[in-house]
Amino acid sequence: MKKAGIIRCRETEEMCPGTADFKAAGEGKGAFEETGPVELVGFITCGGCPGKRAAYRAKMMVEKKGVEIVALGSCIKKGNHAYPCPHFDEMLRAIEKQVGENVKILDWTH
Repeated sequence: MKKAGIIRCRETEEMCPGTADFKAAGEGKGAFEETGPVELVGFITCGGCPGKRAAYRAKMMVEKKGVEIVALGSCIKKGNHAYPCPHFDEMLRAIEKQVGENVKILDWTH
């Protein structure tokens, strides 16, 4: 089973306990259909707008926890609890650059 880490929106963390993210990851549903069930070893925020800490946090999950899949929570791309993140594209590019091509990146969770 592959190890995954989820980066979520700091602005919506008080509204969302991550239950749907955990369920999707554990059951291999939503964005995790392409990977199958994963072991979730990290669940952290982007650090707040404009998400400057997301790339570094993704890198640390890869280096320290052995994460093979980094997923951006649906709260970032889809705006499940408020509105989509206006910094999504830049955040995604920064994460891709920071973790390299051997780490799979999912741009949503559920």
